[in-house]
Order: sequence, then C-alpha cells, then structure tokens
Amino acid sequence: MNRLPRKNAVTIGDAIEEMLRATKLASGLNIQRIFSAWDEASGAGPFTIRKFFRDGKLYITTSSSVICSQLSFQKEELIEKMNAILAGDRLFIKDDPKTGYVKELILK
Repeated sequence: MNRLPRKNAVTIGDAIEEMLRATKLASGLNIQRIFSAWDEASGAGPFTIRKFFRDGKLYITTSSSVICSQLSFQKEELIEKMNAILAGDRLFIKDDPKTGYVKELILK
C-alpha cells in the first residue's frame, strides 16, 4: 500500500477555512455567526423581527419599542459582547474582506 507524501499537510481547521474561502461561503457564514452573536449577547432574539448586516453595521428591528429603547442604552456594551463572542468563535473568519466585526449597532 502506497502512502501519499505529507509535504503539504494542513490541519482540518485550516482546510475548512480554505474551503470556505474558495467556495465564497465565508461571508454568508460570518453573517449568520453575527446574527447568532446578537441573539446570545442581547437576549432579544425572540423579539427581533429583522437582522441585516453591511459594512460593519448591524441593523436590528425589534417587535417592541420598549425593548428597543432598553437596548439602545446598552449599544456599546452589546457591540463589545458580540465581538467577544465572535472572537472566540472558531467558525468566524476574522479577516474576511466583506464581513468582519460589528462596528455599529442600529436599532429600529
């Protein structure tokens, strides 16, 4: 039985990251990870109607003006929490040119 040479051996994590970049799935996956980080950091997932992310801005529409008002006082803290969650997420591609960390939170 012949073995393949291991000259170009890479870890499975690096292989998955390369595959995500090659198939251009990294941006879509990053956006889903950002939405998940919002749900976890805010606790307002059940009250969130719409989520949209572009150019570092996360746009959130809630079903309750009271919840929106309460969250607006915590914007900076929420951004820090979400970015900390994303930093620890192995599936989040940190240097993707289209998506990155949350820079601004816009609540509606």
